[in-house]
Amino acid sequence: MVLNASEPPDLAGSKVNRTNAWLPAVRIYLAIIAVGNLLWEAAHLPLYTIWTTGSMREQAFAVVHCTGGDLLIATSSLVIALILVGDSQWPGRRFWHVAGLTMLLGVGYTIFSEWLNIIIRQSWAYSDLMPIVTILGFKVGLSPVFQWIIVPSFAFWMAVRYNSTVKALSEGPRPERIGGR
Repeated sequence: MVLNASEPPDLAGSKVNRTNAWLPAVRIYLAIIAVGNLLWEAAHLPLYTIWTTGSMREQAFAVVHCTGGDLLIATSSLVIALILVGDSQWPGRRFWHVAGLTMLLGVGYTIFSEWLNIIIRQSWAYSDLMPIVTILGFKVGLSPVFQWIIVPSFAFWMAVRYNSTVKALSEGPRPERIGGR
């Protein structure tokens, strides 16, 4: 097999597919997850008692600590989803399977974590401002559940949008667009 020197071989010895943008998609997803969760954690801080009982330093630590945890949850959920339902050409194929399972795992873990830390460990508490819903018999804050739906949805949307742009650029101009049509 003869390869063009500008095209590095992959492990199987074939040319690397330049339209397979899994690494940039993961980077975009995680960057948006980090920023989005940092903003969300800061915004919903008044929904927890630390808003009135904690010092500014304790509140800042809580926001940074929780954002770090969010990033770990998002990364773990994504890796598990990629292993279980992903494809070697992800995000080009099976994108929404991976996104859906990632978000389901994130929401599931969040419900468990809220229950564990509010009810069992009593590590934190909701303020009277937190809207509460009952999920699977547990009372859970609505804000953290929405956080694990809204932030990952936006992150995945941006990642798939980037992937579509890269794919369109790599395919070149469409014949119907040549000639000013």
